Amino acid sequence: MKAIVCTKYGPPDVLQLHKVEKPVPKGNEIRIKILAAIATPADCAFRKADPFIVRLIYGFTRPKYSVLGVELAGVVEAVGKDVDLFEIGDPVCGLSTKRFGAYAEYLCLPANKPVIVKPANATFEDAVGICEGAPTALTFLRDTANIQRGHKVLINGASGAVGAYAVQLAKYFGAEVTGVCSTTNVDLVKSLGADHVIDYTREDFTKSGFDYDVIFDAVGKSSFSRCKGALRQRGVYLTTVPTLGIIFQMSWTSIFGGKKAKFTAAGLKQNKQNLVFLKELFEAGKIVPVIDRRYPLEQAVEAHRYVETGRKKGNVVLTVEHNQDGGAL
Repeated sequence: MKAIVCTKYGPPDVLQLHKVEKPVPKGNEIRIKILAAIATPADCAFRKADPFIVRLIYGFTRPKYSVLGVELAGVVEAVGKDVDLFEIGDPVCGLSTKRFGAYAEYLCLPANKPVIVKPANATFEDAVGICEGAPTALTFLRDTANIQRGHKVLINGASGAVGAYAVQLAKYFGAEVTGVCSTTNVDLVKSLGADHVIDYTREDFTKSGFDYDVIFDAVGKSSFSRCKGALRQRGVYLTTVPTLGIIFQMSWTSIFGGKKAKFTAAGLKQNKQNLVFLKELFEAGKIVPVIDRRYPLEQAVEAHRYVETGRKKGNVVLTVEHNQDGGAL
């Protein structure tokens, strides 16, 4: 089968299209014929080992897992002998958070991992879009910040993959939502349900005079110290980027002061229940994916280059086409 392989850390050009062995499912696994994946900022971080902590977890000198990609959507093509949750032909979407592998024609995953039958009214591209951004936003807002009806919530980076879902989820939970984005994305963020939109090219939200129960920096472009003045007394600052600064501030604010700085490894906390919850919201029309661009899998290098411009809106989808031979080695 074909796969995008990354055998060393570096710029997008280290990604190469290779033929690799088609995986065989173990007793508790399903083999998914992948039709759509996502190129994400996290994938770019793993590809170039930036931040440095990537090397400590996923390989110091080279990537431990050579095929990137966490989010996927496709069709169950084979099932292990112990699997009773899925059948061959089921359309599914899900996450491979620990060993990656979605930049390929096929991937085997344990049936009890975060994989579900995709929403009935979703395309495969929609379904994979729901898997990228929405689970992270849900974990940060609902589980980490304990968002409540009536909270005032600010989303920094409201047009990105995490931010676009954060706006929609915060509205679903009954918050008053302010989105921060560039001029070109103001209308998009309004269409997602934001009550207020701040154009960061014209106004600094930390100096606007308003305060918030939750400030969610979905792009890691701010800091707790900069946002602290815009937080209410028991407000929470969230960031998706695990810097040494936020780790120190988490420890400090957990002991001292009413305002809290928080980070969570959202990707490692995903489960079927989260995906089912998001599936139900999509089917009910409460959330929609935002798809910026689509690239064939073979153009993963170009997809990574675009993601790294920092100008993407929502998701960048990788589409996977299969040869008549099923992509066998």
